[in-house]
Amino acid sequence: MKRVKAIIIRTAGTNCDWETQKAFELSGAVAHRVHINELIAKKTRISDFEILAIPGGFSYGDDIASGKILANELKYKLGDDIREFALSGRPIIGICNGFQILVKMGLLPDPESFTQTTTLTFNDSDKFECRWINLKKQKSVCIWTKNLSAMISLPIAHGEGKFIAADKSVLRSLEDNKQIVFRYVNDKGAVAGYPFNPNGAQNSIAGICNKRGNVFGLMPHPERFVYSFQHPARKGKAAKSEFGWGIDIFKNAVNFV
Repeated sequence: MKRVKAIIIRTAGTNCDWETQKAFELSGAVAHRVHINELIAKKTRISDFEILAIPGGFSYGDDIASGKILANELKYKLGDDIREFALSGRPIIGICNGFQILVKMGLLPDPESFTQTTTLTFNDSDKFECRWINLKKQKSVCIWTKNLSAMISLPIAHGEGKFIAADKSVLRSLEDNKQIVFRYVNDKGAVAGYPFNPNGAQNSIAGICNKRGNVFGLMPHPERFVYSFQHPARKGKAAKSEFGWGIDIFKNAVNFV
């Protein structure tokens, strides 16, 4: 049987591409790390893959704003290909810096309009937050989180993770269309302030998807919790299985394809 092919787009400053590749491979896919220059030169084509990932890191040093340079480069040099990929229903994931890129290029929350209506900006704490946090899965249309536990734990590592919508109508649309995938919560599963919401995100939003559910962006790092031993306390699933919650997210996309 033909194996699912995933493309992981990288550039200067990307530093989570190897972990993301491993996560897809553990999930049954063939994953290729591809530099953006190969795509611009048409040595590799996005259309040859079934899943697209933009991993974490600090693309181009996050000069100007986190992910902004790569977002512009992708939109204005490869925008037609990426938008077509999204509208075809094939899975796309943006993790941390990748999430920042997806919203700033306008692929989230609506690849049809392809216009920026949300952003991720400086943490309220005004410092880099790097630790484990709790997430509560919402009743969303996201294909990446199917059958995932109601509450999970994943690591974060960002200085600009505060999710903000352009206005109340955008936020209301995300809620009404079940596009909010994860919220930051405390140990009891309730929405709470800092430190449980590590960046001050509006409505404690940690991840969103498009209306179809195939394009998904989140600030926490699922690729950093694919094995149970990666969790410092071995809690929950990590205490009962060889694998962590992160692997389920990648498996969902591979199984969907």
